[in-house]
Amino acid sequence: MKILYAIQGTGNGHISRAREIVPLLQQYGEVDLLISGTQADVKLTQEVKYQMHGFSFIFGKKGGVDHLQTWKDMDLFRFVKDMSRIPLKTYNLILNDFEPVTAWACKRQRIESIGLSHQASFQSSKVPKPKSIDWAQLVMKYYAPATHYIGFHFDRYDDFIYTPVIRAEIRNMIVSNLGHYTVYLPAIDDQFLVPLLKQIPNVHWDVFSKHTRLSYSDGNVNVQPVNNELFNRSLASCEGLFTGGGFEGPSEALYMGKKLLVAPMKFQYEQQCNAYALKQFGLPVIWGSNKNWLPVIKNWVESSQEHRFFFPDETAAVIDKVVNKFAR
Repeated sequence: MKILYAIQGTGNGHISRAREIVPLLQQYGEVDLLISGTQADVKLTQEVKYQMHGFSFIFGKKGGVDHLQTWKDMDLFRFVKDMSRIPLKTYNLILNDFEPVTAWACKRQRIESIGLSHQASFQSSKVPKPKSIDWAQLVMKYYAPATHYIGFHFDRYDDFIYTPVIRAEIRNMIVSNLGHYTVYLPAIDDQFLVPLLKQIPNVHWDVFSKHTRLSYSDGNVNVQPVNNELFNRSLASCEGLFTGGGFEGPSEALYMGKKLLVAPMKFQYEQQCNAYALKQFGLPVIWGSNKNWLPVIKNWVESSQEHRFFFPDETAAVIDKVVNKFAR
């Protein structure tokens, strides 16, 4: 059996999930990997057969997407050209983790594909979503269309939605609490974060930043470039995680029983939805309209987190179900 697994390369979540899923797929046949997009700090350990430009959202430094750079980075002509490069008909199964080149190539050639992603869960009307303008929902629906969907979310909101894929390296880590707080906000410059966090002097902050190449310390705040191994160790031993409104990072923190505070990226619909869902569980959120973060952060540090999450290891069973149901 030949399997094509297409993966979105924007952010770390898609790649992190793929690192867990690829070995499972390889038990069923030959797996070719395709990645499009940029901005990921985590890398796959397996060989990538197709590297596409795709469409990526470029992280800014002020809490949102850098719209100008994102627009400059888009290349529609290259996107259409890349669609024709993939020999789709040679594969028995095509899985897509929110990757647009393969998704639209399949749609144009009327070939079945399975959307296997967190974003796939948004096909359900039962998933918590804040009120938003219609175009944001349309982007989520049509950015990477598929013929079938298997989604992952914080809860089983529908019959095709499963709890998060938690990497084995996270499940196998020894969890402790050394009292520090881990921070990963890829769309926020550390030059903004450091003066803010220093105003809570009784806490040690371990900041991982996409906007620095050098490690440094300023008072009770330690800043370093993003590093997967160091971040995992910091997360496993922290009191809580302060991060954006992504999915995999918050999921891993909740799996470890860590306190969680999220600040979703402005104008990023998926992150707004994730934060809205977490809010339903009673977890704190810093919305884009909040210009004064300090009171929220102080209250979070001083408060306990009541809700506990249970994310069973069901990834292998999900992959087995997908292969047996959809492979041709």
